[in-house]
Amino acid sequence: MVLEEWPEVPNWPFARREAQLYIMYVDESGDTGLNKSPTDFFTLTGIVVHESRWRDFLDAQVNFRKTMRAVYGLPMRAEIHSSDYIRSPPIPGMQKHVRLAILRNMIDELAKLNYISITGVVIDKRNKQAGYDVFDFAWKALFQRFENTMKNGNLPGGHRTDKGILIVDNTDGQKLQKLVRRMAAINYIPSFLNPGTTYNSPIIRIVEDPTNKDSKDSYFIQSCDACAFFLHQKFKPNSYVKKKSAQNYYNKLQPVLNAFASRSGPLGIVVL
Repeated sequence: MVLEEWPEVPNWPFARREAQLYIMYVDESGDTGLNKSPTDFFTLTGIVVHESRWRDFLDAQVNFRKTMRAVYGLPMRAEIHSSDYIRSPPIPGMQKHVRLAILRNMIDELAKLNYISITGVVIDKRNKQAGYDVFDFAWKALFQRFENTMKNGNLPGGHRTDKGILIVDNTDGQKLQKLVRRMAAINYIPSFLNPGTTYNSPIIRIVEDPTNKDSKDSYFIQSCDACAFFLHQKFKPNSYVKKKSAQNYYNKLQPVLNAFASRSGPLGIVVL
């Protein structure tokens, strides 16, 4: 018995492409305090990958870690936490220049992946008055850029109708949840057509509450950590990073940076 093939009917509703998801992984560098804070800057970076390329991204991360194991002896399961790498070795005897080389290689590998997009947000805490909520403003800026870039089809793949979810390193989950839910209803942003005015533009493409995940269990969040760290170092490098000119490492990411996030420079960094 030969089964009859169904004819192609592209106009049928169920023949249309269903909406899929962009996934944004997020990590931070610095702290959100204003008074007696050890840092002058707070940075967030989000790496976005479409679900159709998620497996490619994972394979790239695994292959990178295999290379680091072969070249530097870094265990596959060792967490790469950038600020800790500068201070102390993940395994006994690993020299500081080797640790920096691993981070540099991580940045270089990310810059090759034309199917990801990275958005960076920086808060300069030095000029903020008491009561300024660093956490709130930084995350709002990141959410808004994620929303806008999806809406305008400016993420890899250009899927304008697709939605987005967020997976973040362990942070203040309850505060983040409230922020996302509030922005889904009330989100006033400046009007470019009528300077000095604002209008309500709720975020509608970010679905579900952000999901917390421990960075030690995610190569993706560890990559975000490296991006956030070098974004921070670009604005306020520590002595070792400055000595090695590593404050320029964030610039290496230019091929995959979300230039649409900000109009004030080719790297698209949102500075508040």
